Amino acid sequence: MRFLALGDSYTIGESVAPSERWPAQLVAWLRSEGASMDDPLIIARTSWTTSELSKGIDAAPPQGAFDLVSLLIGVNNQYRGLEAEAYRREFVALLKRAIGFAGGKPSRVLVLSIPDWSVTPFAADRDRSKIAADIDRFNAINREEAVRLGARYIDVTPISRRAADEGSLTACDGLHPSGAMYAEWARLALPVVCEVLRCGAVS
Repeated sequence: MRFLALGDSYTIGESVAPSERWPAQLVAWLRSEGASMDDPLIIARTSWTTSELSKGIDAAPPQGAFDLVSLLIGVNNQYRGLEAEAYRREFVALLKRAIGFAGGKPSRVLVLSIPDWSVTPFAADRDRSKIAADIDRFNAINREEAVRLGARYIDVTPISRRAADEGSLTACDGLHPSGAMYAEWARLALPVVCEVLRCGAVS
């Protein structure tokens, strides 16, 4: 089965080994559950916004249908101070593309919430409460649109906020998640994906 992962630094796994990226860890879990999975195809780059992800897809459009598609995007819209309603428009367009890549089956699309980077050392000299509020606003949008279009929603934001007290959840760059945090994201997504892909019934 084929898995397409769309996003930004949180999908490409900035500052962690390729095997520690959350899509790679999810595939490892799925294989352990009996699913026959290709390595994930990742279209993501650190610092991408919604519009930049769309252009990235245009530049190297994935071919064929996928059994699973994930979408995690928006932190750089927030970081750059871009408007929430512009994020909504561009996110919806990306989500519709993701559904298309999933063969028109929205239940095979995972939308992950945006992690809260306000708790990281990188944000020490910034307005942490404003960042957290902005993240919540953007996540309200992506959750609403995911539900409206029938995609599965995985809320990883509470896990990300534990990094305020658990240093092991932050990578060495002081900003991005560690492999340990990505493992928790993959574990959270696993039962949802197994339901979609019927793990254990697949050889």
